[in-house]
Amino acid sequence: MRNLLFSLVAVVLLGSFVFKQYFEPPVDKNKEKVLIQTMLTRLEQLHFKPVEIDDHFSEDVYDLYLKRLDGGKRFLTQVDLDSLKGYRDLIDDESMEGDFEFFNLSQRLYSRAVDKTEKYFEDILSKPFDLRKEETFESDAEKRAYAKNDTELKEYWRKFLKYRVISQVADKLEEQEKETPNEIAGIDEAGGVVSSPKTAQKEKKDILTLEKEARKKTLKDFKRWYKRIRKRKRSDNLSMYLNVMTNVFDPHTGYFKPIDKENFDINMSGSLEGIGARLQSDGEETTISSVVVGGPAWKEGQLEADDIIQMVQQEGEEPVDISGWDINDVVKIIRGKKGTVVILHVKKKDGSTEKIKIVRDLVVMEDSFAKSLIIQEKDGKKYGYIRLPKFYVDFNRKNGKSCAVDMATEIQKLKRAGVNGIAIDLRNNGGGSLRDVVTIGGLFIPDGPIVQVKPRYRKAQILRDDDPETQYDGPLVVMVNSFSASASEILAAALQDYDRAIIVGSKQTYGKGTVQSFLSLDRGAPKDVQPLGDIKLTTQKFYRINGGSTQLKGVASDIVIPDDYAYLDKGEREMEHPLPWTQIKPAKYHKAFTIKNRNEVIKHSQKRIADNPIFDKIDQNARLYKKFRDSTVIDLEFNTYRAFEKKQAARSKEFDNIMTEIPNFEVTNLSVDLPSINKDSSNIVKNENWLKNIKKDPYVFETLKILEEIEQ
Repeated sequence: MRNLLFSLVAVVLLGSFVFKQYFEPPVDKNKEKVLIQTMLTRLEQLHFKPVEIDDHFSEDVYDLYLKRLDGGKRFLTQVDLDSLKGYRDLIDDESMEGDFEFFNLSQRLYSRAVDKTEKYFEDILSKPFDLRKEETFESDAEKRAYAKNDTELKEYWRKFLKYRVISQVADKLEEQEKETPNEIAGIDEAGGVVSSPKTAQKEKKDILTLEKEARKKTLKDFKRWYKRIRKRKRSDNLSMYLNVMTNVFDPHTGYFKPIDKENFDINMSGSLEGIGARLQSDGEETTISSVVVGGPAWKEGQLEADDIIQMVQQEGEEPVDISGWDINDVVKIIRGKKGTVVILHVKKKDGSTEKIKIVRDLVVMEDSFAKSLIIQEKDGKKYGYIRLPKFYVDFNRKNGKSCAVDMATEIQKLKRAGVNGIAIDLRNNGGGSLRDVVTIGGLFIPDGPIVQVKPRYRKAQILRDDDPETQYDGPLVVMVNSFSASASEILAAALQDYDRAIIVGSKQTYGKGTVQSFLSLDRGAPKDVQPLGDIKLTTQKFYRINGGSTQLKGVASDIVIPDDYAYLDKGEREMEHPLPWTQIKPAKYHKAFTIKNRNEVIKHSQKRIADNPIFDKIDQNARLYKKFRDSTVIDLEFNTYRAFEKKQAARSKEFDNIMTEIPNFEVTNLSVDLPSINKDSSNIVKNENWLKNIKKDPYVFETLKILEEIEQ
């Protein structure tokens, strides 16, 4: 019945796609069937709080998939949605059967919409816009309905493209005015630029010329974007569809294609075997965005940022032209085992071409690792500062990098330097290894529980520090913000519950209180369909030792400092289908340390923050940022648009250069680190920039003031 129900739609669409489908590689229906059935079975068996695969699941998948497929509402119309809505309660049935009728139909509709809208923007951009027409554009897709039909959709594109064009024209006029201060160009009734004789003498481009150039550039940009859309493989689109299903279970459960899992492992370990270069692609060309200092390409010395990779050659083989390749495919053939050779055929910035031979090696991304500094007021006591960007660990190599080992090393270095307290900076740290966060927590307490981890249907397991030795027992402050998540929240919560540290930063942290594990879908699957990939699924929730979860609520800072995102809705609670906050029985623990003057320290800090003009500016900026984000209706009459933009720019300019070097704030490297820093010029420059940024950081300086007051 289901096939008959949608046969009319399929017949209507078939004619447009037979030619295209003929040249696509054949779909391995059996592999896709095994993939979705295996994935859903594992989720039902192993997820912490499995979702029943029923009509409610189907509706959630349907709604979320449409949001991911066309969140900007730029392609599909209500007519297209009417073709799909019959599947809203059927996705559960076909998924369990291993069918993809809904997915296939949606992809055909989307592909047709791409063809259609490409004609729209080419036609619209072929003619000048009426810049004096009074009209508005709603830029927030969530506030717009889908276009009812093609006529409404084309009108959306007209306004969308006009907005893109007038914003470029306004920017170009702004650049011209900077060359002739205090002169504001506008548009007269004839459509020309209003300017002074002085401006005209400098032969500034008029608005009509700028509008034409902006349309030409926009056309080029969109053609490039559409090329990228068309080069997406079925496997990429299917991965997105499967991730919608996993995200209905919770936001952190996901499907990983083999290349995606490899990239995740690299991110966690901070190292890989390859050439040590970061790539970027515009859909046609793959370019070098940066070369990793100390990596094989850096040591070889010829590869540079902005080099265009034209061909990739394995030693002893023919070169392969990579023009138009997906960036993941390029990465696959450039990466390789340590000791093997890859030859890159590159086009340099001067137009010349070179063959660059690079021996692959272990590439370590130093910026991912813990590092420390000495911070102090002039002639004041010395304190330690440790930046931990993430909780990294390398499980794949013997003696691989571990943040717990590195943190212990940094603490020992700071102790030998004679610091009187330590600040741990977990701002923007999205988490990582649960094992390592327990070890790190143990560095600051004699022994005891660090976190409680509760699996599905079982009692909570208490993860403890069993080492009675405390590596560091002095004053401690932990810096967080609203992007500190997961393992960062575990550490901050434990040190807060033990009254071991004062937590400083945003009102609360991110609020991710769940634990994920990877599971290969190849286990038990027939060899002829492998590799299927992996799923990262939520198998546990973690709880503070006081029994409360960090899920949704995060960790509340003891001392709240204003930041740019203070008035924006963000965090786990803003994600689709998050797991709820819950509470369990507290663990037994005792406070070996106490901050005797905690209340006084907090009170004094709050007073300094309230009196600090920098934090006042940051708070004002945060309110303005919120206002900007909420202003989603854009006026498309040029003079009105430009006047509004100038007003906004003037307001924003008030907050330029808020961060300046703080008087009497001294930031220095540990002497033991200087030999490795000074071994090459790139390291020296990076280190100098880091020191300058810390010297301008009022959050670090306030943390120093807090450390100076703590008594234990």
